[in-house]
Amino acid sequence: MENTQPLIEIEGLTKVFYTDEIETHALSGIHLRIDRGEYVAMSGPSGCGKSTLLSIIGLLDTPTGGKYMLNGHEVENLDFSQRSRIRNQEIGFIFQSFNLIGDLTVYENVELPLTYRSGMTAAERKRRVQESLERVAMAHRMRHYPSQLSGGQQQRVAVARALAGSPSILLADEPTGNLDSKNGEAVMDLLRNLHREGATICMVTHDPRFAAHAERQVHLFDGKVVSEEELQRQLAAIQA
Repeated sequence: MENTQPLIEIEGLTKVFYTDEIETHALSGIHLRIDRGEYVAMSGPSGCGKSTLLSIIGLLDTPTGGKYMLNGHEVENLDFSQRSRIRNQEIGFIFQSFNLIGDLTVYENVELPLTYRSGMTAAERKRRVQESLERVAMAHRMRHYPSQLSGGQQQRVAVARALAGSPSILLADEPTGNLDSKNGEAVMDLLRNLHREGATICMVTHDPRFAAHAERQVHLFDGKVVSEEELQRQLAAIQA
């Protein structure tokens, strides 16, 4: 029987930052559902809450209020060790700055998160690393170091690292932000192909060209999910 339960279900999510007795409402009553196999792009102007929401989805941050279900389990109130375990097993991260470790080879960078998986053998790690690097066409560079790669190649390695853990969802935070247009398009093509193979992807981007690669767009403005028409109206008001 097909699993119709959403992979991610968020209801009434809020996030408030407190600094010097000032409250900053980064997220205000977010409702969001992401189904298995979806490719969702979150867009909106700087400071609208995109990256904050992605950090909460990725269990890198905690909400102030609301409900967050991942794979049918409430996760907003888990402790540090539980969150770390779920991040390692369920979530693949792709960052704007690649976040590769300079003194590790490509192979070692992709393997590193798998070394924290209890019960995984060295042979299984090797198989996963090689398969992931082959999927992003970087297996021939596995003995190279990040400094020996172009920006586009480094981002491909970062995608392979995210894939190696067989995550439930790939979270991409401005994955083309540090790339020129040619390499940016190449990474977007790679994500599109991974989605066609069944990957669930949630991507933050400020670039409407790249947001259009997704099958669904979620627009944020001032910490709220808005329609595309409302977003354009608000942006026009700011520019007026």
